[in-house]
Amino acid sequence: MADDALIVFTPSGRRGRFPLGTPVLQAARSLGVDIDSVCGGRGICGRCQVTQAEGEFAKHGIVSAADHLSAFGVVEEKYQRLRGLQDGRRLSCSTQILGDVVIDVPETSQVHRQVVRKAVEAVDIELDAAVRLHYVEVAEPDMHLPASDQRRLLDALEREWGLKDLACDLSLTQSLQPVLRKGGWAVTAAVYDEREVVAVWPGLKETVYGMAVDVGSTTVAAHLCDLSTGEVVASVGRMNPQIRFGEDLMSRVSYIMMNPGGEIDQTAAVREALNELAAQAAAEAGIEVTDILDVTLVGNPVMHHLLLGINPVELGGAPFALATDQATALRASELELKLNPGARAYVLPCIAGHVGADTAGVILAERPDQGETLTALVDVGTNAEIVLGNRERLLACSSPTGPAFEGAQICCGQRAAPGAIERVRIDPTTLEPRFRVIGCDLWSDQPGFAEATAQIGVTGICGSGIIEVLAELFLARVIKADGTIDGAMAAVSPRVRPEGVTFAYDLRLGAQQITIYQTDVRAIQLAKAALQAGIRLLMERMGVDAVQRIRLAGAFGSHIDVKYATVLGMLPDCELSNVSSAGNAAGTGARIALLDKRKRGEIEALVRRVEKIETAIEPNFQAQFVEAMAIPHRSAPYPHLAQVVDLPEPEAGGGRRERSGRRRRETQQ
Repeated sequence: MADDALIVFTPSGRRGRFPLGTPVLQAARSLGVDIDSVCGGRGICGRCQVTQAEGEFAKHGIVSAADHLSAFGVVEEKYQRLRGLQDGRRLSCSTQILGDVVIDVPETSQVHRQVVRKAVEAVDIELDAAVRLHYVEVAEPDMHLPASDQRRLLDALEREWGLKDLACDLSLTQSLQPVLRKGGWAVTAAVYDEREVVAVWPGLKETVYGMAVDVGSTTVAAHLCDLSTGEVVASVGRMNPQIRFGEDLMSRVSYIMMNPGGEIDQTAAVREALNELAAQAAAEAGIEVTDILDVTLVGNPVMHHLLLGINPVELGGAPFALATDQATALRASELELKLNPGARAYVLPCIAGHVGADTAGVILAERPDQGETLTALVDVGTNAEIVLGNRERLLACSSPTGPAFEGAQICCGQRAAPGAIERVRIDPTTLEPRFRVIGCDLWSDQPGFAEATAQIGVTGICGSGIIEVLAELFLARVIKADGTIDGAMAAVSPRVRPEGVTFAYDLRLGAQQITIYQTDVRAIQLAKAALQAGIRLLMERMGVDAVQRIRLAGAFGSHIDVKYATVLGMLPDCELSNVSSAGNAAGTGARIALLDKRKRGEIEALVRRVEKIETAIEPNFQAQFVEAMAIPHRSAPYPHLAQVVDLPEPEAGGGRRERSGRRRRETQQ
């Protein structure tokens, strides 16, 4: 009888011969097979579960019989009794090889398993967190073998896990001795990036957490993740408290310029918000904030600098110099985050003065560099960040759209909140509108709408609503291609009425009247022209006339109807099925960097490939801007859009005129 046996692991296909009696987990580690374990083979954590594939495997040239593995032992029976073990599963640390065998490693037992996140679309994340847990039994102090408690902990980690030359965080050293004694010299150590021990708990600890944060100028959103499974266990958000210093980025920079030391107050405000979110997320997940050991953060350049305690005034004017564009890895305590004392933080790199770590997060989530399709990534905000490219080349710029898309600078505009009009349809014949508000699923012309909105009211119109009403008015020929509200349409409906030397459209009549004024149209025209001009500037630099795919990132991009955004001319013409929302792609990028540490190096290398275009000094930007002021555009054709909606025909000189004898059919809900 042979003294060794062949073991084959699936799905990796790795194989090797080992002496009879070798534990399956030991064989797996020798072959580099991906099997998880926290307890170090003691049969406590249960993460190393495997399944034997029985039968004859001609492909491998072996027969895998049931008796080619050792029988259920005391350790497995205890685990089965206390925690349960699925039929057919074995603990690889407690199971010995007795003959040729095929072993399947289920996905739940793999360290680098795929984690699927579903928001707008599925995102695959390969789990390889920077923080890993290791259970060890530490030698007790001995008068004859003098060594510090810390040295004996590090020796145990090297002996049992092969982790060499580890450093220890000072906060850990300060608390190590009572933890070792409380655990009876058996403890769980958290090791960061296989370089440093950052936390220790008595006994076996199986789970620690990380937090991915998108620090936006308006809102701050955080996702608390289980670092052992990748699961998002809590998602929380709140308004950025810096709003009290200014609604947009430049007003916050101006505040600092006018109030020396103002950056200190803004830094303190955002850091306190992060602590509140961490406490809230931990409470929702039923954990302690000290269980949070890793944090990844993204934000635009101003938010990035204020978060790091850097004065952002240089970003307030040309040449918009960043203090640093590199990724920043530091202790979370350096950001005054009240988490585990040994917790780490990683801030993604910036790209340019107005293209920040949030855009790096979008690139990491979308990876336009991995395909042939020419893709435009557009994050619409006070500044629109735009990335255009594919595997061959990546370009990026920011475009000063202003706050109009968020409801600011609009007479009846407001932020997206209950009571805000978010959807609008206008009958092209009668010009009668119907609309829907946030917080109510009914349209305004449906029975029960008044009762359903009695509590929240109809308070104004938010960004998605203003885009839809202007696009609908254009399709109904109330707004001309140059953005003028056509006074002649007052003959069709009294909702079109004079307002001084211009005209207005009454979207809602009554006590809480909501009117679209000519100034509102102009504000949106300026914003959408800046956005499309930025995209077209990158297209021009890329040497292309069209993009094949457009992804809209951010909260605003998640809520706008891409058809109406294209009608209005926010975007260049594209097959509408290829225009979609990417959700909070910046936050997704932060989550990817949290759960897969290898992606940190990838995004750091990738942003160095991005060519930065500064719209402020590009001579063609102004020309592109003027062309983009027209609805949808003065000269660029929209053949894809024309297949979906009945666009007014172009007028001589670049405007558009009524299509004779035809009106579009009402767009349905």
